[in-house]
Amino acid sequence: MSVQAPAAAERARAHAERDYARREAMLAIGMLAPAVVFILLLVGVPFGLAIYYSLHDVTTGGTEVRWVGLRHFAELVRDRVFLRSLSNTLLFTATTLVAVLVLSTVLAELLMRDFRGKWVVRFLILLPWTAPVALGLMGWLLMLDSVFSPIDWLLRQVGLLGQRGAPLGALPNLYWLGDPVLAKVSIVLVNVWRILPLATVIVLAGLNSIPRDVIEQTRIDRAGYFRRLFDITLPMLSPILLVAVLFTFVFTFSDMTAIFILTRGGPANMTQTLASHAFFTGILGGNLGRGAAIALFLLPVLAGVSALLLRLIRRSEVT
Repeated sequence: MSVQAPAAAERARAHAERDYARREAMLAIGMLAPAVVFILLLVGVPFGLAIYYSLHDVTTGGTEVRWVGLRHFAELVRDRVFLRSLSNTLLFTATTLVAVLVLSTVLAELLMRDFRGKWVVRFLILLPWTAPVALGLMGWLLMLDSVFSPIDWLLRQVGLLGQRGAPLGALPNLYWLGDPVLAKVSIVLVNVWRILPLATVIVLAGLNSIPRDVIEQTRIDRAGYFRRLFDITLPMLSPILLVAVLFTFVFTFSDMTAIFILTRGGPANMTQTLASHAFFTGILGGNLGRGAAIALFLLPVLAGVSALLLRLIRRSEVT
């Protein structure tokens, strides 16, 4: 009797532990299920449809769906507009990434210092991120207007434009969105304006996480600013900077809002990107199969670069 009682108590304890673990597992599944269903509906279903459409001849004006296999992808490789869209996407992403990384580090360094009106500067830096995207881009559309651009007016006032011998030419306007080179510069400028606030906040959080005693020790050792920046600050900021790089890359590589509002891919498709080309071809053009094939070219680059950056972030955190 004395031997059976501890055994029964042990079985009861084991059963209670299994029942508790089962309830914990059910609770975890119940908590995660809404997020999983949301992701499947929001991402999984459209992704599956994109793969299906890319392998078929599907248009908005027809009812017949014909299997074409990889024909859309083979045609895109020989399409000059697609190749230009791919090169523009890489160009816009690379230039925006470099500019945002440099400017966000400079702004974060300035915001770490105490000066009068600091809250006003912070408000102005964060304003592009808090303002509605369409509203901000409509403002840029006015500033880059071919006739009433205030930027061109300012350049004319300082003698850089609109007179014989002016460095920027004798014409009264630069026609920002009508010239291929200036249109690309405008897209990069707007992308930097939009993403810079987020990157600045990320870098500023990283600077605040650096122990103050490390910085004070470098000052005691009379280390110069640039030596302190490259030997202490930037190496300790590397995980945070990689996070800023990841967000900037994803937002810029897959964005088409600036293209849609400012240039519509013009002039002559010179500012098309993969995202905008897919939208104009599949949605506005009605060729859903070809548009889905263009959009799928975004997947390997986004997935590969994101995985690489996440791995670098994990390594830098461990180091």
